[in-house]
Amino acid sequence: ADGQQLQSLLHAADVEPLLVANAEAPTTSKLRILGGNQQIARLDVEHTAPRPPAAYAALLAHVESVLPSVAAMVLSDYAKGVLTPEMCHQLIALARARGIPVLVDPKNRDFSRYAGATTICPNLAELSLALGENTTDQEHLLERAQELVTRLGLRYLTVTMSDKGIAVLWPDARHHAPAVARQVFDVSGAGDTVIAVLALCAAHGVDLPAAAALANLAAGIVIGKVGTVPVTRAELLEAVRALTAPPGKILDLPQLVDRITAWRRAGDRIVFTNGCFDLLHVGHVTLLEQCKALGDRLIIGINSDASVRGLKGPARPIIGEVERARLLSALSVADAVVIFDAPTPIELIRATRPDVLVKGGDYTTATVVGAEDVQSWGGRVELVPLVEGFSTTRIVERMTAGDRDRQAQQTQH
Repeated sequence: ADGQQLQSLLHAADVEPLLVANAEAPTTSKLRILGGNQQIARLDVEHTAPRPPAAYAALLAHVESVLPSVAAMVLSDYAKGVLTPEMCHQLIALARARGIPVLVDPKNRDFSRYAGATTICPNLAELSLALGENTTDQEHLLERAQELVTRLGLRYLTVTMSDKGIAVLWPDARHHAPAVARQVFDVSGAGDTVIAVLALCAAHGVDLPAAAALANLAAGIVIGKVGTVPVTRAELLEAVRALTAPPGKILDLPQLVDRITAWRRAGDRIVFTNGCFDLLHVGHVTLLEQCKALGDRLIIGINSDASVRGLKGPARPIIGEVERARLLSALSVADAVVIFDAPTPIELIRATRPDVLVKGGDYTTATVVGAEDVQSWGGRVELVPLVEGFSTTRIVERMTAGDRDRQAQQTQH
């Protein structure tokens, strides 16, 4: 039943299923147990013993029949008894004879079975086992790993390092593709995603640094979702656009909505806060730093000059809206700054639909504009403590008090 379901799923995804049936073993199935959105356990039904010789012969025959139309081969070794040393050697030899790149996702600690592949893609734990090293020293492992490239006749070695990104190793050189920070919901399928994207790139002649960067982006999308899910072409394109978007941060609402769409495609968590931000001070900066820590992208809504006058009186703002926006956009924590004319940002909040809405600790959830809206679509409201003694009003009062004192002294003289 599981085998038939797998075949149906492959057909539905427009993938030709060249499967080998074996009545003596079940099709591997995995039952994931979730707590909220986090995986807490997994139950596997599987058979890991070697298969009958006829099954291996049938698999090789299938592979040989499709090789003329294949641009890349992936050996995804789950240590379930299929990719024996002999089978790996035969598959790699078939591919190399036709100049087809072979990418291996290893589970066995003996990497010699993968000799001659284009690349092997272990994570740090798998690499440590293969090297016989009981250490978490990343630099030491990577130095030792470069020896494997020559010893196994690889073109290069690709090491996934979780939140540290991907390292591509040659015998005498190394390239590091840093990870793009994402909120992690489920790491299921992240390694499969990396090797799938690397294989896609290898099939199309994409250079390694670009391939590693693209694989990082794809893995970032996957870990931001619950369950094992594919990355769509549209999602990957949006992630690339978001990463290469123009550096400008001061946006109008349509531009902001487009930017948010790209961020969401990339799996980013959106944080929103707002205020007048007149006379930017350390209290403002601390608030914004706390906001950014709650997600991936921070949108800052600022009241226009007209809006500030309506709220604070005709003497405010002291700094114009354009200058205030420029000051805020210069902060590293700010990803977008948008000016709004209304007394409150409610329409802006509804248009941007942030995941987290943040205000200072002088508010309560009940008094935060947009709180009910954000909560209605599954977002949350956060109140962060203010830095005591800092406010624009106090700064203005101190400045005007100083002016009065100087005027009084001049009058006395």
